[in-house]
Amino acid sequence: MTLPIDPSQIDPDDIGAKQTTLEMDHEEAIERVREVFTDAGFGVPVEFSPSELLNEKVDADRDPYYVLGACNPSVADRALEATDGKLGALFPCNVVVWEEEPGRQRVYHVSIMRIARLVGIAPEDDEMEDIVAETGELVDTAFEDL
Repeated sequence: MTLPIDPSQIDPDDIGAKQTTLEMDHEEAIERVREVFTDAGFGVPVEFSPSELLNEKVDADRDPYYVLGACNPSVADRALEATDGKLGALFPCNVVVWEEEPGRQRVYHVSIMRIARLVGIAPEDDEMEDIVAETGELVDTAFEDL
């Protein structure tokens, strides 16, 4: 299979990559990220710990790693409409928190809206451009408050 894009040529801005470091314990960071994203206009309908699951199921010995599935309902509805439902395969917009070392947590997010355009799930039109801009502003607000 040949990819339609060369991943090594993707600029982090192309996928809306955002990251920051929080100097706090893991559970406190999860609570902080949930609070900040909620205040920025996202709900968090899905949460789970891949590290706990993998440590339990396959004895992976992973450091704390947590996924918060954030969603702004009005933007999600518009995105589903603009993509004939296809964008739902990438829902929700995940924000990941992992422990780099005790007391130091990395928070990372990529834009599923931008990625959907890169891989052809979402159209390159004005409506999708507005959706990308709106979600980008919401995420920017959240990261500024972290």
